[in-house]
Parts: sequence; structure tokens; C-alpha cells
Amino acid sequence: MPLKIVQNFDSSFTLEPNLQETLFKLLSSENFLSQVAQQLQVEKVEFTKLLFQPVPYSLTTPKGMPAEFEQYHESDEYAIINVPPNFMFNAKIFKPSRLCAIYQKIGE
Repeated sequence: MPLKIVQNFDSSFTLEPNLQETLFKLLSSENFLSQVAQQLQVEKVEFTKLLFQPVPYSLTTPKGMPAEFEQYHESDEYAIINVPPNFMFNAKIFKPSRLCAIYQKIGE
């Protein structure tokens, strides 16, 4: 079975305002922020309100993310996490099926 190379992948998406608000509340809750900070071994984190849909690896997207978000991957001041599936479900977001969120590390 040959591999199929993905040349172009549309990673754009739009969330309805009420769904986005619900997801943002979950991603910026104190309990979740402290869990993320603990995992990253930093004092505190802050949700940047930046989300993206992971993309297939390709020559133009070697990190599996839209090119405009690679700056956060390469920075020690930010962390990229997968949005927990239960958050997606609770916010009633089914398309896209996966999202990543960007957090800024505060105090190391």
C-alpha cells in the first residue's frame, strides 16, 4: 500500500462564538491552568486564546502545524498542547475533531 503525500491541507476552521466561549472558559479555568503549569514545571501559564488544527506532515508543514504557528513551537516561552477530547465534547465542537492550544509560560 503506497503512502499518499498530502500536498495541500486546509487547516482553516471557524468556531461559533458561543462554542468558542465555552472552550476558552474550559482552557483558561484555574484548575486546568495549574495542571498545565505543573506538567510544564513552571510557576504559571496563561492561555493565549490561539488555537489551530493539526495538519499532516509535509514539506511545507514539517512540524504538523500551520506555518504561522511554528514560531510558538520554536520558542521556550510558549507551550503547545492538544485540547483534551472531553473539552471538545463539552463545548460541543466536533469539527474539527482535534485542536491544539497555545499557552505562554510565566515564571520558570
